[in-house]
Amino acid sequence: MSEIGLEGLVPRQLGVRSARIVLDSLEVQADIGFHDFEVGSPQRLVVTIEIWLEDADLPHGDDPARAWNYDFLRTEVQEIASARRYNLQETLAHAIFDRIAAFHGVAALRLSMAKPDIYPEAKGVGIEIASFDGLWPDMGHRG
Repeated sequence: MSEIGLEGLVPRQLGVRSARIVLDSLEVQADIGFHDFEVGSPQRLVVTIEIWLEDADLPHGDDPARAWNYDFLRTEVQEIASARRYNLQETLAHAIFDRIAAFHGVAALRLSMAKPDIYPEAKGVGIEIASFDGLWPDMGHRG
């Protein structure tokens, strides 16, 4: 496959200034909830994780070893969700958040989680936590 020679043609103001990894709507099962009918009955949760990367550059040489391993991220979430019983979504969300925040290369992080099967008239009920204020992290001007 030949590379398209665009070096020097992309205007500076259009250069990549941030990059993020998104794990969108991962369904996991967790023994979660504090009501008697919830204890011991795993429930479906939908988890979305957005990770803004410290390095916005492409992995050098198109090398998979230098990129994020999506399988690892997915497995970590599944393992934390099934590791123990949780009373609150907040507790589980923070456990997943803390694990991902400890990964090398994370500049900012947002996690949302919902129980989609609680109210028939709602898509879900849940929580969102982030390492920043507002809707988007202030990554500063890069470049």
